[in-house]
Amino acid sequence: MTIPLPPNPHAVAVLLLTGLALVLFSRDRLPLETSSLVVLVCLAVGFEAVPFETDGVRLRAVDFFLGFGNEALVAVCALMIAGQGILRTGALDPVGRSLARFWRVSPGLSLLLTLLLGGFISAFINNVPVVVLLLPVLISVSLKTDTPAAKVLMPMGFSTLLGGTTTTIGTSTNLLVVAVAMEMGLAPFGMFDFAVPAVLAGLLGAAYLWLVAPRLLPDRRICLTDSSPRIFTAHLAVTQGGPLDAHPLHKALELTGNKMRIDALERGEGNKLMLLPDVKLAAGDHLVVSDTPERLKEFERVLSGTLFPAGSVDEPISDDNPFSDADQQITEIAVFQGSGLRGTTLNDYHFFDRTGLVALAIHRSGKRYERIEDHVGDILLRVGDILLVQGPRPNIAELKRNTDMLVLDSTMDLPYSSKAPLAVAIMLAVIVAAAAGLLPIAISATAGALLMILTGCLTWRDATRALSVQVVLIVVTSLALGTAMIRTGGAQYLGSVFVALSGNASPTMVLSGLMLLMAGLTNIISNNATAVIGTPIAVSIARQMGLPPEPFVLAVLFGANMSYATPMAYKTNLLVMNAGEYAFSDFLKVGVPLLLIMWGAYTFLLPLFYL
Repeated sequence: MTIPLPPNPHAVAVLLLTGLALVLFSRDRLPLETSSLVVLVCLAVGFEAVPFETDGVRLRAVDFFLGFGNEALVAVCALMIAGQGILRTGALDPVGRSLARFWRVSPGLSLLLTLLLGGFISAFINNVPVVVLLLPVLISVSLKTDTPAAKVLMPMGFSTLLGGTTTTIGTSTNLLVVAVAMEMGLAPFGMFDFAVPAVLAGLLGAAYLWLVAPRLLPDRRICLTDSSPRIFTAHLAVTQGGPLDAHPLHKALELTGNKMRIDALERGEGNKLMLLPDVKLAAGDHLVVSDTPERLKEFERVLSGTLFPAGSVDEPISDDNPFSDADQQITEIAVFQGSGLRGTTLNDYHFFDRTGLVALAIHRSGKRYERIEDHVGDILLRVGDILLVQGPRPNIAELKRNTDMLVLDSTMDLPYSSKAPLAVAIMLAVIVAAAAGLLPIAISATAGALLMILTGCLTWRDATRALSVQVVLIVVTSLALGTAMIRTGGAQYLGSVFVALSGNASPTMVLSGLMLLMAGLTNIISNNATAVIGTPIAVSIARQMGLPPEPFVLAVLFGANMSYATPMAYKTNLLVMNAGEYAFSDFLKVGVPLLLIMWGAYTFLLPLFYL
């Protein structure tokens, strides 16, 4: 076995940068957007400073930015917007309600139906809206039927990943692999060209998720009845001769160490004063304050005031007249892709002013609730975060109609509007036009996104929120790396190394090994990066072995979609992880066997259909 030497210094530099990219993409503390931009800038600056020519044609640095206009990226962005229209109009609401009703009759068969429906819908719509739809439905039925939500949420999330593998538009990964393969001279894949092997393998995976996965998951109830301290609103009366009498308002904040939040200042019933720091307080003034009972009693002691229940000043709060939360509810809300909370803080979002609700705690990355009410408003929120909030019942009901947040509770009312049938019709037209070959998917999806906006299914604000800077940059950077690897001969070199290491292995074994390598990488770095980097290598391997490249390209596509083993492998994994309170080990326990099952199935099916 002889390992070939790299073809030129530029190829070596590109391969080293690719290795650096894989390391950067796997760093949790470094945003994926930043990592992508670092790699893209390094490519552009490096090839501008040290030009590279092959066959008399120079590889220009600006060529690395062509990914921003790539057909695959246009299709991905347009499909994200169109999918947002389905979510915003509640077009899948009848599906959710039907599942909820059927679940009460037969939980076992309902789980199977949920897995199949989730997979089917995800074949045509990005799986994030599908998971956003099904999460509250499954949590609701789990509470009403006393079934542990942890037994069903992860299987549901994985089923959408299985379904997304079956068509060219099911995931952005599929679109990218198809686009790179076309750039390398392969015939374009039709929407359903690899649906048969994907469906057969997917059914095997669904059987595992239905029969085996729930038995591997913990018997854990979700935290909807969390013991975090509740927030109460009370009136703190200023007493004559007390520390606040005839003193400015900011004195109250100083005496409480700036821990007291004053909602309003009343001087007589219904007579509210502006909350100016220098306003002079007088005996009988009421400070309207919201906090935990312990804190409120502490404020009463420090300020020598008198606490009264909100809405009543006849009898002070005491052991005989305790705090009351008769009109208060506690619920959970999840931050999802496209949410207005993503990438901001509750304070910057003005959460309390907009919703009238108080955030008690935050749940992130498989940990239990962190009771950090002093700081929760300053935490930068990300996809998958779950917030425990409290407020009046009408405010909670209004929150369920807020398109910025996903409410997770047992009384979930899914949004539904008169535009829902129209949104479904537009999405069907996008799919049919692309499947029938009438229009390329990039054009049909863009037209569909425009129709969603023109018909009022989406606002421009919703459309822009549907777009992910992270997805855009990782796609562009991956395409740039792929271009550099192909033009410098780096991809051909890696293919030669892979063939050399394979020795006299059969094509089936080479195909299987490539797919397993992609499956391993996709659970560590971005699946899009894995797919675009792996596709040129796959084509090079096939050509060096004298075999058709299609099965090798599909090995990359299927392997890059096996994002089951880690929570960071795919954004829906993070949503499911936090909602079901899963640990990292739960993903390994359920995801690794599923990965091996799918790898084994495709190892059998790909040679059967394509070699």
